[in-house]
Amino acid sequence: MSEDTMSHHDDGKPTQAPEQGATADQGESRTILHELAEAGVSVWLDDLNRPMIADGDLQGYVDRGVLGVTTNPTIFASALAEGDSYSDQVAELAGSSVDEAVFALTTRDVRDACDVLAPVHERTGGLDGRVSIEVDPRLAKDTARTVEVARRLWAEIDRPNLLIKIPATVEGLPAISQALAEGISVNVTLIFSLDRYRGVMSAYLTGLEQARERGHDLSPIYSVASFFVSRVDSEIDKRLEEIGTEEALALRGKAGLANARLAYQAFEEVFSTPRWQNLADDGANVQRPLWASTGVKNPDYPDTMYVTELVAPHTVNTMPAKTLEATVDHGRLTGDTVTGSYAEAQEVLDALARVGVDYTDVVEQLEAEGVDKFATSWDELLETVSTELDKAAGRA
Repeated sequence: MSEDTMSHHDDGKPTQAPEQGATADQGESRTILHELAEAGVSVWLDDLNRPMIADGDLQGYVDRGVLGVTTNPTIFASALAEGDSYSDQVAELAGSSVDEAVFALTTRDVRDACDVLAPVHERTGGLDGRVSIEVDPRLAKDTARTVEVARRLWAEIDRPNLLIKIPATVEGLPAISQALAEGISVNVTLIFSLDRYRGVMSAYLTGLEQARERGHDLSPIYSVASFFVSRVDSEIDKRLEEIGTEEALALRGKAGLANARLAYQAFEEVFSTPRWQNLADDGANVQRPLWASTGVKNPDYPDTMYVTELVAPHTVNTMPAKTLEATVDHGRLTGDTVTGSYAEAQEVLDALARVGVDYTDVVEQLEAEGVDKFATSWDELLETVSTELDKAAGRA
């Protein structure tokens, strides 16, 4: 059994393995982030830029208990647009195509971040210390090219604590299996629906089965499944306000947590099956649910609700810096806030259906918007780098 393989009670439900929740040094620097780790929640930071790495800020986050980093095209576009931290490398890349320059700039940041997180990776036996980089989101509907770029990113960065982000589109699912089959660790992103999440977990198990058939050691292959939370509330709350009845308005702010909790129920079911146990016996690691989009967008809601209300073993919570600081400042843990909440969560979804919110329409819209937003950010990133390349070449 690998270090991230779940142990099981006699009732077959997964329980927290003792290795889960390894923490940083806990002397005077102990924070709620360490408490979360002990509860089975790995806190990752949803941000990365070159100054953070160079100035030691990323190391500072790690010292406080952050166990990983996620990135996305929006984060990179913002980083490239600000300051001059990338100027020297852009000058070196003058004459390169824009796509090649973006590849070089982003892979360097992620490789350097992987090196900062390497001690966490080692200390947690490979579970944490992970840094994610996304395949070009314009390829979200192209299985073959997604796999091709995933391979290239994996080879270029060449760090065992890397995760390649692949979106959970219909076309992304076979790409996820293919990448895993080749021994590439994957962060599956943009998951909104329960049905799609089950498809993601199936794709994960298929990838592991194919990797085993190819003779790969399963123990170094890791994956997380990024289930988005706050965007669900933003869209459903908007629809509830349009409906406007007392019953509808009473459901605001409940859908995101309910959806995530039912996702965890599905996770418990899948990772208690004989199909999973067969892989676990050969050293496979659990694909942990990762709570993404955890920044609260409605100021009427507690700013830590997508952290303290989603505490359960074998999970990751990736937070923007603002949410992380709020959690450290005034977040309060009340134990596991997910396991056993499933009947109540299902009642929320049932109540939404009764007042006229079409769940399927919501999640399909959110996936389409998510892909479009990341593609737009990627275009902005390309435009920013193109401008900088022109300056470096004296054309601007």
